[in-house]
Amino acid sequence: MLGLYFFISLLCLARSDTRETCPSFTKLSFHSAVVGTQLNVKLMLYTRRNSTCAQIINSTFLGNLNVTRKTTFIVHGFRPTGSPPVWIGDLVEGLLSVEDMNVVVVDWNRGATTVLYNYASSKTKKVAAVLKEFIDQMLAEGASFDDIYMIGVSLGAHIAGFVGKEYSGQLGRITGLDPAGPLFNGRPPEDRLDPSDAQFVDVIHSDIDALGYREPLGNIDFYPNGGVDQPGCPKTIFGGLQYFKCDHQRSVYLYLSSLREDCAVTAYPCDSYRNYRNGKCVSCGAPQQEPCPVPGYYADTWKDYLKEKDPPMTKAFFDTAEEKPFCIYHYFVDIITWNKNIRRGSITIKLRDKAGNTTESKINHEPATFQKYHQVSLLARFNQDLEKVAAISLVFSTGSVIGPTYKLRILRMKLRSLAHPERPQLCRYDLVLMENIETVFQPILCPKLQM
Repeated sequence: MLGLYFFISLLCLARSDTRETCPSFTKLSFHSAVVGTQLNVKLMLYTRRNSTCAQIINSTFLGNLNVTRKTTFIVHGFRPTGSPPVWIGDLVEGLLSVEDMNVVVVDWNRGATTVLYNYASSKTKKVAAVLKEFIDQMLAEGASFDDIYMIGVSLGAHIAGFVGKEYSGQLGRITGLDPAGPLFNGRPPEDRLDPSDAQFVDVIHSDIDALGYREPLGNIDFYPNGGVDQPGCPKTIFGGLQYFKCDHQRSVYLYLSSLREDCAVTAYPCDSYRNYRNGKCVSCGAPQQEPCPVPGYYADTWKDYLKEKDPPMTKAFFDTAEEKPFCIYHYFVDIITWNKNIRRGSITIKLRDKAGNTTESKINHEPATFQKYHQVSLLARFNQDLEKVAAISLVFSTGSVIGPTYKLRILRMKLRSLAHPERPQLCRYDLVLMENIETVFQPILCPKLQM
């Protein structure tokens, strides 16, 4: 009798544990990827009431989903190893921290898990069909198109686009995080993400030379570091798996940074990365003009500005640091020289504050040309923002290993912050830089009326 009671107690405990267990993202093995998986879409709802324990929902059961609030769908991409995306939990947490919303994780790992990319790609429109059925039910219960937001990563970006097409672009917003390029590059709009798929479409391209899509796909397309090699990612195959996916995933981490970090990454609308690096596209940083766009969650603050453009599309460029929170602070270094002969070379500038903190910028993406009495404005990028600069150092280099060394005679150097144009501009006059030798000096305030 005692044995029977013990057995019943264990059975009740097991049932209790089953009821209390939280649903989790599908976890598969590499073996599953090799043999292939049949498509199965699982929708997991998170709200501030259940921020750490998902509720399984579907088109016949909306669960705790509040149709009067914003609903954000997170759609992942190709999963060649079967493992859950490492960023899913952080993205759910970050979204719920900035707004009281419904977050729906679209788990299509069964279908995305395969070593055959084209197989996963072929499932994207089927995933979109499942999502349309669910959204149809949301709309029937009173949800608004304006409140539906889709975040798609890689293949997930195109899935979001296919859902948007089903509603003729009425969805509130789609964010594409490095939309997949292979099998989608060059495809017509009906077969990929397109600016017409939602009321506002923003895209971050972080791997356009490999796994990502090169051309613009949204109303605003952000290209961090030109959209290619991301700082901090392995440059050779010896970096292992990170070599293949680090650049591609950086788009997700930049989006996460926009949710939870205390610095806002600033982007600059421009027609090319080269023109941005050469300081030709920084007008949005000036006073009395429209604010610069920011990639990530708050990119839609530029929606109204883009409506005034025909077509309502633009590309924006920005650089990042190697590590979180990825922020770069932009300054202009204006230099007027008085060398008799033209000098070509690069400038390295280092800033130091009274506490001894230092930050450095190497402006060496292409040689600058210094002509007598001509001002050269160089865009310097620092990974720290020193509010009060106590000392500046400059190094001039022609990049020549052999041959004579040169001098750069500076009539005036001026440092001005783009991030904080209200800060006093710093100047120094009558400097002579010996090539490859660091020259350190204390700056002085520029005359206020000086242009």
